[in-house]
Amino acid sequence: MTVDGFDWDRGNWPVCAGHGLTRAEIESVFVGELTVFDEPEDRNREPRFKAIGYSKSGQPVFVVFRMSRFGSLSLVRPISARYLRRKEVRYYEFETDGDAPTLAFAGI
Repeated sequence: MTVDGFDWDRGNWPVCAGHGLTRAEIESVFVGELTVFDEPEDRNREPRFKAIGYSKSGQPVFVVFRMSRFGSLSLVRPISARYLRRKEVRYYEFETDGDAPTLAFAGI
């Protein structure tokens, strides 16, 4: 899956900012190697994904997002983002073992 940019507004930005990350840090997670997991489906909302990657500063970050369309563009809409704790990093490195799908970022 390739994405063309990000969908930010007053609905999703305050939630992400509340965990101490900047937009640039969250967006940088999608530029590097990223592990993406499907979130269990809920018939009453759009599909969501969980992603784990590293910010440009090298910090491990956990992002919940959904995909949105704007014309022909495919955009990542972050729902929540936060830094991972060391224990979580060890858990995900062990559990994923490189098997999870990745997301290619086309750039903005």
